[in-house]
Amino acid sequence: MTVKDYHKPNNKHVPRPGGPIIMISLATAEVNLFLLTMNNGVLTILICTLIAFFIGYIDDKKIMPGYFKPLALVVAAIPIILLGTYDFNLDFPLFNSARIPLLYIGLIVLIIPVVGNTINSIDVLNGVVSGFIAIASVPLIVALIMNNKFEIAIAALPLFFSAITFYKYHRYPSRIFPGDSGTLAWGAMYAAIAIVGGVEFVAIVALLPAIINSFLFLASVKRIAEHRTIQVRPVILLDDYKLMASMEKAAPITLVRMILAAGPLHENEVTRNIFKLAAFSAGMAILTAFLIRVVI
Repeated sequence: MTVKDYHKPNNKHVPRPGGPIIMISLATAEVNLFLLTMNNGVLTILICTLIAFFIGYIDDKKIMPGYFKPLALVVAAIPIILLGTYDFNLDFPLFNSARIPLLYIGLIVLIIPVVGNTINSIDVLNGVVSGFIAIASVPLIVALIMNNKFEIAIAALPLFFSAITFYKYHRYPSRIFPGDSGTLAWGAMYAAIAIVGGVEFVAIVALLPAIINSFLFLASVKRIAEHRTIQVRPVILLDDYKLMASMEKAAPITLVRMILAAGPLHENEVTRNIFKLAAFSAGMAILTAFLIRVVI
């Protein structure tokens, strides 16, 4: 199956989805790690990722309503609760931990759909989501090692390596797109690792560029909408193949549109700017992990 790359001339089509390839690599690594460690946290991460992958694959094959993915991803949160692979204590930077038993269960149900869709929403240009996940996973792994969660840190390595390997084919100009099956699998896995490893705040800081992008989009369209159903695109492809921010009031506000507010840029230039933001957030996330560790 191929889809149109809207930011390329001559109606270029690119194979999609690459999600099954991503999922096979993730599942192979996590199954082997679970058999070696028999760690329920690893099993939880695997099941959450699989559920999110299948939800995304359904959306790849058929355009579902905007509410489908957020609601369906609640199911991916259930294994964490059933297997009890979480900690009621939430660690805050510069403050002590807070024990919130009932509230935290509600947060689990919220975190998986929110992070899954946040990662899905940053899949905006060639190579962005795969590169972003690779960058954002680094502080996650560092924080897990700092907290002596070595088995979960190892479980997070396939997330990094799958993203960095896929980036080779996903970068500008893309030879394959991950699709919703790939982005939701990455997003749910990222969230599950953060919850099981108890590094939620580190994850939030690392994801700030994607969170801002998702917030801007939702605030501007004022509803949960599927990106493919948006009539007015936030950016325009110029004759010289540069991208320009749309002047239409009805166009959604996105991170890319804000980056282009200063003037037209080539697609790979916009991607580099997003990666700079991701790298800065990753650095701040590592600092957050250090501050939490100092308090603990």
